[in-house]
Amino acid sequence: MSSIVAIVSVMLAAVLIGAFGIRMSRTTSDFYVASRTVSPLWNASAIGGEYLSAASFLGIAGLILTYGADMLWLPVGWTGGYLVLLVLVSAPLRRSGAYTLPDFAEARLESMAVRRLSSVLVVLIGWLYLMPQFQSAGLVFRTITGAPSWAGSLLVAVVVAVNVLSGGMRSITFVQAFQYWLKLTALAVPLVFMLLAWWSDGLPSLAPGDPWSLPLHGREHPVYETYSLILATFLGTMGLPHVLVRFYTNPDGRAARRTTLVVLTLLGAFYLMPAVYGFLGRVYGLPATDTVVITLPGRLVGGVVGELLTALVTAGAFAAFLSTSSGLTVSVAGVIAQDILGGGVRSFRFATLLAVVVPFGLAGAARSLPVATVVGLAFAVAASSFCPLLVLGIWWRRLTTAGALSGLVAGGGLACGAVLATIIAGPHTGWAEALLAQPAAWTVPVSFTVMVVVSLLTPSRVPPGVARTMVRLHTPETLNVDRGDWHPRAM
Repeated sequence: MSSIVAIVSVMLAAVLIGAFGIRMSRTTSDFYVASRTVSPLWNASAIGGEYLSAASFLGIAGLILTYGADMLWLPVGWTGGYLVLLVLVSAPLRRSGAYTLPDFAEARLESMAVRRLSSVLVVLIGWLYLMPQFQSAGLVFRTITGAPSWAGSLLVAVVVAVNVLSGGMRSITFVQAFQYWLKLTALAVPLVFMLLAWWSDGLPSLAPGDPWSLPLHGREHPVYETYSLILATFLGTMGLPHVLVRFYTNPDGRAARRTTLVVLTLLGAFYLMPAVYGFLGRVYGLPATDTVVITLPGRLVGGVVGELLTALVTAGAFAAFLSTSSGLTVSVAGVIAQDILGGGVRSFRFATLLAVVVPFGLAGAARSLPVATVVGLAFAVAASSFCPLLVLGIWWRRLTTAGALSGLVAGGGLACGAVLATIIAGPHTGWAEALLAQPAAWTVPVSFTVMVVVSLLTPSRVPPGVARTMVRLHTPETLNVDRGDWHPRAM
């Protein structure tokens, strides 16, 4: 019963805090980028709230419990990706003045074809990332209440839709900042009690010969899969639409860099804990499942205190589902509204419903996979498409329209094909399983190579306004360069 109360409390808090944003959301800029007035600490908390998804809250502990220390690369990669983002992308991206990734793509390449393809990829990545959020919500809700999985998925989908419909980005910023600190508390407080229980039990450790602490075990091609996972997590972060849209909400490029530094600190503090949950789950013999974070407090502590700690962790899990789903919904709805429905607040609200309904349906129909695995596939698609586009678009003036299109089709198309083969046609065996389940090691180089080679072969397709665009991206705001918001009809 306490866990149900916790779930209801989190849902109500999300709705009430989101309602506060309604009073401050009146313009299109409010809905898309919170009028670019979010401070670094507030924005970093919101980024942490939406970035720490079901894969972070549940999936890491589950994979570490199953595969051992080798899965520690997941939190390392997901945190380290922000370092790459800080160095290469955050400030120039904010200076671009765009609302969304397709906005940036069109501004840089001056091509509607590049914009349309970018829009398709944003929606696909967003839906692929939303699907495991709804699946995890159903799994946790079924574990706590015994209700059908679709009930938990529907509950999260409805609350997310209400929040995004009410206030857009400004409303979601308040909700996600609150949810980051709730998630941090929900993992930290039970962990203290569990470590005390572990200490009182005499600090039991792994059984002799347990391969948990040994790297590269439990998979057919572990070296390839590990390095491919590292590449996807380090480079995929900069291509996630719901992460990048946050940097458009900063007042300027300097604030965007400060936001990224704070995010690194907040993520580092959070990711220390799921690994301990996975270790304790292994020591106490819990079954390999994504629900280890939910079941472990009751197993180690027990009694009324254990029940209350389980309720707190459950609240944190639903905060993870809500915050990430909200950020993804905003980014997907923004692209659908601008590129398909013509823009404006009314279009954004209709697009929100479409952004939620499709992944909700996919969550019920798709083959069930570990949540971190599905999210890892979304990272692979992002790393294979938007990472090359952003890095080359920001730092290489010779990138051409033909090169960008070819690279997006090659890298993004191959990665999407691998994802579909894994989710729909899997499971596979041998090298087919490794290459399709972890495609980044071959799709990212393909995308970069195709973009560079085709651009060098088509020098006449360099955008005519590239010099002006590069000045805009790399000139500090203190020089007072005109930086009005860019949108598709500004050119």
